[in-house]
Amino acid sequence: MSGALLGGCIGNPFKGAQVDPSSPVAADVARLQRQPTKFPSFASIPNAPTDIRPLAQYGRQAKAVTAAGEAVQTATAEGTWTLQNTEAFAAAARRAAGPQVEPPTPGDAEAFAKELRQRATPPPPR
Repeated sequence: MSGALLGGCIGNPFKGAQVDPSSPVAADVARLQRQPTKFPSFASIPNAPTDIRPLAQYGRQAKAVTAAGEAVQTATAEGTWTLQNTEAFAAAARRAAGPQVEPPTPGDAEAFAKELRQRATPPPPR
């Protein structure tokens, strides 16, 4: 029984298949059927590479990455650090930024626009 089942795998199931002559690939199929073809064998499978790291090393490196991630989560977990001396830091930043510029008042913007309109030169007529 098993011989009959395996025998079905050896035959070519496409041997009796017909290609529609009006198909755009019919000429290519006919040409490829006439060409002698070499099929690969088990001997053509290449040997296993020898210049790669051992499989166990992948697992060790994955564990190291996981441990590093857990260390970062532990070091930055809620409640593990606090802000200190923030007022002194803010004062130093304000000094480094220079004097504070006061925001313009609405009248300043209108005066600036009026001055620009007075200084503007209209384009020459055509």
